[in-house]
Amino acid sequence: MFEKILYPTDFSDVSKKALAYIKSLKNTGTKQVIILRVINKNKAERISQGVAWAGVEVADFLKETYQRLEEEAYEEVKPVESELKEAGFDVKIRVEKGHPYSKILDVEREEDVSAIVLGSHGRSNVEEILLGSVSEHVIRYSKKPVLVVKRD
Repeated sequence: MFEKILYPTDFSDVSKKALAYIKSLKNTGTKQVIILRVINKNKAERISQGVAWAGVEVADFLKETYQRLEEEAYEEVKPVESELKEAGFDVKIRVEKGHPYSKILDVEREEDVSAIVLGSHGRSNVEEILLGSVSEHVIRYSKKPVLVVKRD
């Protein structure tokens, strides 16, 4: 039924809980999981504003920051990749820069996934309340089924 799953993660507790749901889909015909980690462009740019005020060259700082965040993201994804491979899935990793909800929807189209499985809230609940939830945006605009895993 859901042959290819997109699993966007920010490594929050609820996104880790979503991983258990994905593993349970193995017996329903799921073959591939695409793990997506989005480096939030807004956060990096806000940090760079502070750096500019400190008199540091922003372009170089931002390039180095993105490089480090990308390396960190790949390191964080490795245990998840191993866990999914052990469960018998083909796994693909994507690390993208941008706005999380937009990148999730971009990858949904690019990879032609069958469904998206994600947590209901990310690491920053206050930010989601003020700026709009990533999961709500994905639910609203996704062309594919979305399984949202709640915290409790």
